[in-house]
Amino acid sequence: METEEIKRVVIAQREEIKEKFEKTKIIEREVDKSKLRKYLSAPNILVVLGIRRCGKSIFSLQIFEGTNYGYINFDDERLAEFHARDFEKLLQSFYELYGEVDHIILDEPHNIDNWELFVNRLRRTKKIILTGSNSRLLSGELASRLTGRYIDFTLFPFSFYEFLNYNNVAIGKEYLYSTKSIALVKKSLNDYLRIGGLPEAYLLGREIIVRIFSDIVEKDIIRRLKIKKKSIFKEVAKYLISNSSCEITLSKLKNIFEIKDLHTIKDWIDGMEEAYLIKIINRFSPKLKEQFIAPKKVYCNDTGIVNAIGFKLSEDIGKIIENVVAVELLRRKSYFSNALEIFYWKDYQQNEVDFVLKEGLRVKQLIQVTYASAKDEIEKRELKALLKASKLLRCKNLLIITWDYEDDLKINGKKIKCSPLWKWLLIDRSK
Repeated sequence: METEEIKRVVIAQREEIKEKFEKTKIIEREVDKSKLRKYLSAPNILVVLGIRRCGKSIFSLQIFEGTNYGYINFDDERLAEFHARDFEKLLQSFYELYGEVDHIILDEPHNIDNWELFVNRLRRTKKIILTGSNSRLLSGELASRLTGRYIDFTLFPFSFYEFLNYNNVAIGKEYLYSTKSIALVKKSLNDYLRIGGLPEAYLLGREIIVRIFSDIVEKDIIRRLKIKKKSIFKEVAKYLISNSSCEITLSKLKNIFEIKDLHTIKDWIDGMEEAYLIKIINRFSPKLKEQFIAPKKVYCNDTGIVNAIGFKLSEDIGKIIENVVAVELLRRKSYFSNALEIFYWKDYQQNEVDFVLKEGLRVKQLIQVTYASAKDEIEKRELKALLKASKLLRCKNLLIITWDYEDDLKINGKKIKCSPLWKWLLIDRSK
């Protein structure tokens, strides 16, 4: 490409960004941006990863707010003829348009072959943010050339707290004691469970979620993995999303879809995880081998996708709630506590605890999730499993996340805290 062509694209994208900031409501994310800025001291690079359309570009621009930055998004058909040899022209374009540029954002650079060489040279004098909708951005040449010289961070779709901010629902301390405020928060929670956290869904509805899902499948998985059995892969993806919050095994999937090679299924699931479409959570066991061979649980990274894509004859609100809790735990791990490990627990008698939170050698908390609005709606098997896991894993911090029941239960000398979902999502988010 010629420099003038590149400049036209850079200017057009900059104008699109300006218009978005002027006409669209921009939400501050629940992330300590000052901490991320510290990682940008040369020669480090910040890599912002996450599911497609979760707001990575806007978030990166917020990090560089007040600086003289250059920005380009390579997920743009106008850059179809851009090649590695054009990166120097891109840098020249930034200089000619903006003068001395010390901050650069490269959006989805992995669309260009050999982009790592340019970034490796650029990071010696510039502060750089890379964004990507696939964790493979960190594989191969980037990882080998930039060992120890980049920090990666995963951005998630809007949390419930961010969703309320977007919808102008005030959530000061007084809402805890206001019947009217609590009612509004609960109504908003129903909307959040249905719509999810992808920002564009609030403006364009279900149709844009279907389009985003299609782009993830086609661009971020099928194209990257060079999947030939496209129709079968799409069926597997929809099956997993339809079965969010459920156990899965590779052998069962292999038999359902009549796929000969078990490794094919594994590669497909890995590809969906790398594209941040789903998250696989392991069964807790002190033995790594048992973790590896045991069934896994699958969650979708956005409930809006579950509701728009998943095939269900009837809505299972309990599974949707569990999915929201899983994503929130993953969000808290990324934003506040990288040392957190998330599992589920199940024994041979089929006693199950939805989430086991572990830090270091210690099991920090056990969590059950239930669609209960009263004490008598909490199933005995859920309490039994929680108490059994508490004894075996030596954990006294027991929590049941309910729909609308709050109290402290005392059973067999152990205290179990019950907290409504809306309150758990909003209070102590950084803990």
